[in-house]
Amino acid sequence: MNETNEAAAKAQAVHQVLDSLGINYAEIKHPPVFTASQAIAAIHDIDGQGCKSLLLTTKSHDRYILVLIPDTINADTKKIAKLVDSAHLSFASPKELKQLLDLTPGSVSPFGLINDNEGKVEVVIDQLLVDKQLLFHPNTNTRTVSISYNDLLRFITEYHHNYIVGNCAKSQNQMD
Repeated sequence: MNETNEAAAKAQAVHQVLDSLGINYAEIKHPPVFTASQAIAAIHDIDGQGCKSLLLTTKSHDRYILVLIPDTINADTKKIAKLVDSAHLSFASPKELKQLLDLTPGSVSPFGLINDNEGKVEVVIDQLLVDKQLLFHPNTNTRTVSISYNDLLRFITEYHHNYIVGNCAKSQNQMD
């Protein structure tokens, strides 16, 4: 499997940050994945709850919310909007994702916060992730990193971002 120099450099930047914070992590390399279902099929031999990372924005594009949810559920943007006291949320564009977090679709991750020097991105974590071992891409979709929930919180706060924990999942009857 060939990995681009850019992908390797992005992963290395995340490793340096985690190492500097004394955060333990495990990592595996894999073929590029672009969806949660592709990641579930490709990622083996690493422990943790797979996570979706979604970048949402307000109608006026003046606030950005990074939502972290289990990879097996769908996000309820109405519930998330209430959590962050917003009338409406929609998905941020690939251009906004690149500008804010230096990420591309398929590689969205809380580790992108290392590129949000202005602190424009707020973080919402689904309550189902609390106290679990979590899987995220290290800013490239050719690798997956496993870290603890508490280490994720430490990473977020060390990079001067706030977070909210709440119920972000669509209920089962909304999904049918």
